[in-house]
Amino acid sequence: MDLHPCIGCVRCGYEGPCVQKDGMETVRQKLLASDMVVFATPLYYYGMSAQLKTAVDRFCAFNSSLNRRHLKSALLTVAWNSDDWTFDALTAHYKTLVRYIGLEDKGMVLGCGCGTPAMTKRSKYPEEAYMLGKNL
Repeated sequence: MDLHPCIGCVRCGYEGPCVQKDGMETVRQKLLASDMVVFATPLYYYGMSAQLKTAVDRFCAFNSSLNRRHLKSALLTVAWNSDDWTFDALTAHYKTLVRYIGLEDKGMVLGCGCGTPAMTKRSKYPEEAYMLGKNL
């Protein structure tokens, strides 16, 4: 999708239409009609990808509506690195979003040591993601 970063103009009033005419209105409509949001991202320098962050930052234009939805949520991520602290910053950010938006966290799949698609396929993480979905 063609999404542009929030420019901080606040013309949306934190609940109105964004002045930017890009794909975010489609994201907004789909998200507000959903029961769950899944944040799926590779780990980029210990945080979510810029593409996902761009979308999340634009949530401010419908913040109150999003908070009222009480959506379920999950985090799916992979990283080459497998140090015990690899996902600390990303999981802290995700937990903050859960708290701020009033999401109901249904779980996280943190795929460490998954630097390539082949590495991921051979790991336990696809099965973990499947079980997370199956148990919703």
